[in-house]
Amino acid sequence: MRKIESRPQVSWKNILFLTDFSESSEVALPFATSIARGYGIKVFALHVFTPDPPVCDMPPKVAIAAIEAGVQHAKARVESQLVGLEHETIVDWNTDLWEAVQTAIEANHIDLIVMGTYGRTGVDKFLMGSVAEELFRRSPVPVLTIGPHVQTSVHGNGRFDRVLFPTDLTDASLAAAPYAISLAQENSSRLVLLHVMPIPREMNDEIRNDYEWKQFINSMRPLLKDAELHFPAQSLVEYGDPAERILEVGKERSSDLIVLGVRDASGHIGAAAHLECATAHKVLLHALCPVLTVRERTD
Repeated sequence: MRKIESRPQVSWKNILFLTDFSESSEVALPFATSIARGYGIKVFALHVFTPDPPVCDMPPKVAIAAIEAGVQHAKARVESQLVGLEHETIVDWNTDLWEAVQTAIEANHIDLIVMGTYGRTGVDKFLMGSVAEELFRRSPVPVLTIGPHVQTSVHGNGRFDRVLFPTDLTDASLAAAPYAISLAQENSSRLVLLHVMPIPREMNDEIRNDYEWKQFINSMRPLLKDAELHFPAQSLVEYGDPAERILEVGKERSSDLIVLGVRDASGHIGAAAHLECATAHKVLLHALCPVLTVRERTD
């Protein structure tokens, strides 16, 4: 098990909200604005326009003018929801989505990315294939994803009352531990630590189950050292498919935030990475609450 880094205080200053300017993708915007108001920070709304081959017979100049007019209309709609907040709306014409996001992160000193998974274009592409892995695995800052099953009610002042932190005790999953604990500490949240194991041959072996639970408690003890939590953290050991049990426990505990550690890209994006990230993808797409992913840093 990795040595846990010192716990960072959550001090977000700049949020990057990713949008494809569709009304469906903007369902995530209230979460970004709520956090921005709660922490008093700036919102950067980024739309990456990836030109497709011409699909109409209009002359190129006319087509571009029509597209730009549509973009400006959508941009005004997003900005109307950011009234009262310090904000900036960015439209980047770029064929490389990750390159555009990376540029925005670096240029605007982004601390947190907020995105939805509702749209069928633009942002939706981030949860498909290699582009998704580039975002989750290469982003140097946490990513808050609002999935299609998340209720649209806004968290008061961007705060979370019930935080679920699943871990398989690997370096990748433990990368998110400092954020889960810090958020629980700063929000006076109820924190649940969850470890999912394969189903043992004898599920009625209470002695074995108790032993594994105690082992998990001992593993978590260093994480919680010096943490000033309003409520004692709860530790759970569950058995079965990791993604399914995470989703079930999240629902049972009425979690309003799941914090997941994800693997670093390590310069390779491909089929193997898809298999390794299957649990995270399933949780992101089916969770009833927002999911905060934090990538393992190897650089």
